[in-house]
Amino acid sequence: MADNSAEMGHLLAGYKRFREGTYAQNQQRFESLANAQSPKAAIVCCCDSRADPSMILDVNPGELFVIRNVANLVPPYEVDGAYHGTSAALEFAVEGLHIKDIIVMGHARCGGINALYENAPKGHKKGFVGQWMNIATELALFIRRQYAHETPEQQRDRLERESVLASIDRLKTFPFVEAALKEGRLRLHAWFFDIGNGILLEYDEKAEDYRPVDLPG
Repeated sequence: MADNSAEMGHLLAGYKRFREGTYAQNQQRFESLANAQSPKAAIVCCCDSRADPSMILDVNPGELFVIRNVANLVPPYEVDGAYHGTSAALEFAVEGLHIKDIIVMGHARCGGINALYENAPKGHKKGFVGQWMNIATELALFIRRQYAHETPEQQRDRLERESVLASIDRLKTFPFVEAALKEGRLRLHAWFFDIGNGILLEYDEKAEDYRPVDLPG
């Protein structure tokens, strides 16, 4: 057995607690999940370690189909020879799992959005992250121009929230999403989570602004 660093030791200690606690107490559920999954919703969210949707929504394994990437972006619909992990996951969610709700959840203090904001005026950036964030470059440049009177912090906050809406718009261009929406078997939701105060917001189309989510009574 290989030696483990203190960091890995911490993770393995957590696995031990899982085996002795959560798994032992819910073994029958896990055995059932081994056969199939039927999540209630899919969520496109950031891979940022501080914005874990399963923790935020307090869901059990099997309840949420999670699609994580840098800055919770939905890419454009493209059919080519490249690899499209997020698009493939979305297709599987809608066509394979027949998900009824897809959530795009952004979050405050997003490192990917901050890098996008800082680098957008400099043009194309090399590397996987730079190429990926180019998805939202035009939006970043628009916000810099349109809201030049705001502080950089205010512009970044606006970009974090507006990028979620832009992802919703791109999501609607996927043929299988468009078809599911027209048939009334799919709903889309734009959410934003503020890490510091723990508040979850949802975009209200009528108000054209984010509002605290409606919580069940």
